[in-house]
Amino acid sequence: MAEFSGNIAILGSGNIGTSLAKGLVKSNFSSPGQISLTRRNIDALSVFSEQGFDVSVDNAAVVAKADIIVLSVLPQQLNSLLEQISGVIDVNKHLVISVASGVSCADIRAKLSPGLQVVRAMPNTAIAIGQSMTCVATDNAEDTNLQQVIRMFETVGSAVKINEDLMTSATALCACGIAFFLRAIRAASQGGVEIGFHAEDALKMAVQTAKGAADLLLQMQSHPEQEIDKVTSPKGCTIAGLNEMEHNGFSSSLIKGIKLSATKAGELYKKE
Repeated sequence: MAEFSGNIAILGSGNIGTSLAKGLVKSNFSSPGQISLTRRNIDALSVFSEQGFDVSVDNAAVVAKADIIVLSVLPQQLNSLLEQISGVIDVNKHLVISVASGVSCADIRAKLSPGLQVVRAMPNTAIAIGQSMTCVATDNAEDTNLQQVIRMFETVGSAVKINEDLMTSATALCACGIAFFLRAIRAASQGGVEIGFHAEDALKMAVQTAKGAADLLLQMQSHPEQEIDKVTSPKGCTIAGLNEMEHNGFSSSLIKGIKLSATKAGELYKKE
């Protein structure tokens, strides 16, 4: 028996929406029949239809029969979507979850209904393998609804509650951050080729080394500098490499990139 007894509508079922749907079913939070998926190109959802999910192009129709509504579209597409569903929103029934970057809970209520409970969630693309880091925030949802949203996103990784004014920052650190860490891994693999490894071997070595570094922090509950100290010996090769990277702005460029991404994330949504 599924944990949640109501219906869920995921509007805009791209990678994030479909990954969430699969996670909810795999964890037994919901059954496929309780989840409606919408997408303009409905043919892309045929495999989900075969698995028992309800698929549709009619956003208003699936919202009318849903209890939880997940807005899973780009910020630039959100106003059009909100216009389509505004007429069927019921503040006494619906809980809205938005994964659109840079769009506040108040922005969504302004388009739908003043008393509507809205929760924002910011997952990243690792949701596809159940390893997302999802930040969740609200300005008016009841704690029971907020906890339910956290449980939903814990089916596809880790979830943490933050203040809403930090959501664009979370976008930069966690959502954009996937690309930043991937670029670092790519650069490490290119360094590996420079020092003699074949490309595929260098990439495999860089990926596993990065995974090991992350798992060290997660499993040992330690700080990066503690683990760095363990591998840097006096006059050694590790400290020489680290210092060369720092002289060329490694940490500084990463910090600046995250700050710029946070600024950009806050400018993606146009209220009108």
